Amino acid sequence: MTVGILGAGQLGRMMALAGYPLGLDFLFLDPAEQPPAAALAPVLRSEFSNADSLAALARRCEVVTIDWENVSVAALRTLGRETRVSPPPAAIAAAQDRVSEKRQFEKLGISTTRWRAVSSRRQLAAAVRDVGLPGILKTRRMGYDGKGQAVVRSAADLERAWAELGQAPLLYEELVPFDLEVSVIGVRSRSGECRVYPLNHNVHSGGILRLTRAPFGNARLSRLASRYVQAMMEHFRYVGVLTIEFFVRKGRLVANEMAPRVHNSGHWTIEGAVTSQFENHLRAILGLPLGDTRAVGHSAMINLIGTMPGRSQLLGHEGVHLHDYGKTPRAGRKLGHLTIVDGEATRCGRRARRLLAELAPGIHIP
Repeated sequence: MTVGILGAGQLGRMMALAGYPLGLDFLFLDPAEQPPAAALAPVLRSEFSNADSLAALARRCEVVTIDWENVSVAALRTLGRETRVSPPPAAIAAAQDRVSEKRQFEKLGISTTRWRAVSSRRQLAAAVRDVGLPGILKTRRMGYDGKGQAVVRSAADLERAWAELGQAPLLYEELVPFDLEVSVIGVRSRSGECRVYPLNHNVHSGGILRLTRAPFGNARLSRLASRYVQAMMEHFRYVGVLTIEFFVRKGRLVANEMAPRVHNSGHWTIEGAVTSQFENHLRAILGLPLGDTRAVGHSAMINLIGTMPGRSQLLGHEGVHLHDYGKTPRAGRKLGHLTIVDGEATRCGRRARRLLAELAPGIHIP
């Protein structure tokens, strides 16, 4: 059985690694010369919108999924006429547009930030009056890892942000003075079976995720996040893994964004859960029973950004699991990650702080 994947980055690579023990084969479609997943499976080198390549992928695969949500929805709908596509294109379309995403949160009663859509300088001025300062101006599309956004605290900031971003449709939202950031990862199968992983506590720096710890032990917030992600999956009749990221402010969850795919904050599940998010995504899209999402201990996942330390340095720490994505180093690029699994939460956190301080001095870890 062959699974097609649009995008051959590290997420696709980890899906293939999870799928081979299940006896699955993979075929990727990606325009890059040597993407990370090329080491594991054949890659059709093509733009995602190429009709001939999409037809070839559909012919050769029982199901097609994604490793990046900013693929062409039109291409996904074209594929859907020839083979199964999961997650559903409607969910991917909603996640691609921040305004659609905010409206979806509100429709389902999921608390989110105060916001306004912006398509002109006049609308931006009105949005600032309605929402207030400070705020964040974001492109509606293609923003990730802190890209396509600017913090606005003053009139001068507003002018700079408009000059930088004003050529694209935008969203202006309040800058939430949050206490911490969390994410919840759910999975829903073709039969409607749902499972949810323990809540993740995430630490970002420069808009990029640096550290995830799981489980995050607030039972009330965990139940609420689980309810929210299940509501979103049921709304879309979703198939696959879905992630929602939240700010936590004074004991409340405030939804920031969703990702219709396996997620960086779930990498800890490879070693730290009974069934990884990658295996469960494959089980879901193939109509197989879902695996157990329980944590097997306390986990910390550290992203390796920009430069890859030596293997001896990393593996010299007892109990560290290294995942090298095989990428060329570049500033701000995710090159791999480390995972620590420990039976005791305090000890796991202490080990993670010590290791991250060695790899990225200056990053504050709450």
